[in-house]
Amino acid sequence: MQLIKLDATDSTNTYLNRLSRQENLPDFTVVQANHQTAGRGQRGTLWETEGGKNLTFSVLKNFGALPARSHFMLNMTISLSVYTALEALKIPHLSLKWPNDILSGNRKLCGILIENQLQGNFIARSIVGIGLNVNQTLFAKLPGATSLKMVTKHDFDPDEVLLKVMEQLESDLSGMDVDNPRPTLEQYEAHLYLKDQLSAYRRKDGSSFKGTILGVQPDGLLKIALPDGRIESFGFKELQYPALRQD
Repeated sequence: MQLIKLDATDSTNTYLNRLSRQENLPDFTVVQANHQTAGRGQRGTLWETEGGKNLTFSVLKNFGALPARSHFMLNMTISLSVYTALEALKIPHLSLKWPNDILSGNRKLCGILIENQLQGNFIARSIVGIGLNVNQTLFAKLPGATSLKMVTKHDFDPDEVLLKVMEQLESDLSGMDVDNPRPTLEQYEAHLYLKDQLSAYRRKDGSSFKGTILGVQPDGLLKIALPDGRIESFGFKELQYPALRQD
């Protein structure tokens, strides 16, 4: 792991993307920043973080020729890597909120943003942005957020947490078997937030409905059973979850 530490930057994903176009960076180059002025989450949201108390970093993974159809296999592997690292730190009540948020209980602990660079039908490299709440305890703009400290009642060394996550990430990505996604899919589904629970959702057209998450297709579509027995599949931007509870 090559680690580049910054006091501040606009976004670690943006910084690493610029740098990777200027230099031939090795696998698992990490850019970590104490403060981001434009940290990005999924759906274009901003990531709220208190300088020095959390982990905001991005990781470069060079593939050369990973089939683009394996994009969700990559997503699941990365999500499970962070989940496993946090589990080893004894963080309670973990789950994976499709497609790649990590929760403790009903609150968001970690967000992941994966940006793939394509060459034809292949992923040449990926930049994986990870925002993990470590020691922050106040989230004025994100009442549904939590942190390692909030759920365990003690402080963590962010550098040690980073090393734990990176060790797991390097191991899992290096051993990823794209020709056999079933074990990874089963493991991912085993930790899926709200799986097998009736809950309320909203479609992209604004209509609301109730359904039960059954699992995920290999291409990443979320399968939800409706009360009338029909099964619908949703892409990432086609479904809105209920708001994370603040209890």
